[in-house]
Amino acid sequence: MGKTYIVTVWEEPRWVVARCSEPDVTGQEFTRKEALDNLKEALKLHFDHLRATATPKIRTIEVESAPRRRL
Repeated sequence: MGKTYIVTVWEEPRWVVARCSEPDVTGQEFTRKEALDNLKEALKLHFDHLRATATPKIRTIEVESAPRRRL
């Protein structure tokens, strides 16, 4: 199942730039279609490297704070 992202596309003098601001990933090429395809591939690579190598352990901790002083 895919996820939908909001993408900004604009033209530079020699490039078409496609940028996804959340996460901050950009693709560029000579045409709009190529720039969007480049961005899609960049997003796949971005998230492919985010896989955890070990299952994280979630714990809770308790922290005692000093009582507030009145001024």
